[in-house]
Amino acid sequence: MLVKNWIRSDWRWMAVPALLSLSAVASAQNFGSPDSSTSGNTRSVRGGQQDITTASDESDVRRRARIRLELASAYFSRGELRTALDEVKQVLNIDGDFSDALELRALIYDALNEPALADESYAKAIQADPRNGSVLHNHGWYLCRKQQYARADEQFAKALQQSLSVFPAKTLLARGVCQNMAGQVEAAGKTLLRSYELDPTNPATAFNLARVLMVQGDLQRARFYIRRVNGVPEQANPESLWLGIRIEQKLGNMTERDELAASLRSRFPSAREVTALELGRFDE
Repeated sequence: MLVKNWIRSDWRWMAVPALLSLSAVASAQNFGSPDSSTSGNTRSVRGGQQDITTASDESDVRRRARIRLELASAYFSRGELRTALDEVKQVLNIDGDFSDALELRALIYDALNEPALADESYAKAIQADPRNGSVLHNHGWYLCRKQQYARADEQFAKALQQSLSVFPAKTLLARGVCQNMAGQVEAAGKTLLRSYELDPTNPATAFNLARVLMVQGDLQRARFYIRRVNGVPEQANPESLWLGIRIEQKLGNMTERDELAASLRSRFPSAREVTALELGRFDE
């Protein structure tokens, strides 16, 4: 299996995660995507069964395309979108059915605010390889941002079926955030809890789970998860501290609330959350 080392998934602590940008040289989380020696279809057939394509199955054409794609991905990870797009076009001139390249093109068009072109590229990427979990994951988040929640959830569900080409905890995180955006709070809580169980080290999961639990009125559990974030100074930011403050306020823990408030004021004095704090807008 050829693993793409190019997911730049910067979730931070927002209720809405940042764009899941693919970049061949970016660090952070990895989604795998098997590749084909002849087209975007990433499975070969042996004895009537679909097999997983590995590096030795790649054709010279696909190998050359992949090397060129790494350059395009590097430009994309640096925000040089038009240069990245030009490189992707050259990749597709070499191998027009390369699902990974079509996926990166979709992400570039999305970043350039060209939704029609992004839609077309996602459709072609999925057609080239319907079992590319990375494409399904990123398409799901793309649809979620367009408030097409039902379609987004379908794509996340399909991505989760591709256990060899996704990190389930990341896809569950995206799915849970999307469910929350759709107003499906109960479903979001269950999904985010599953994500947390798979990866309890991800502060974005803990933040979003705490947020949902607060809305549900489960304040003690919400407090547990947000303290996992704010307990590490390098992780805490205005959003996480403000959520912690609001939870402590609702619980009547004024000493803990004031400690978090002091941290918010001293570390992030110009943050909008400080203004909300000074105005006492704990229920917003």
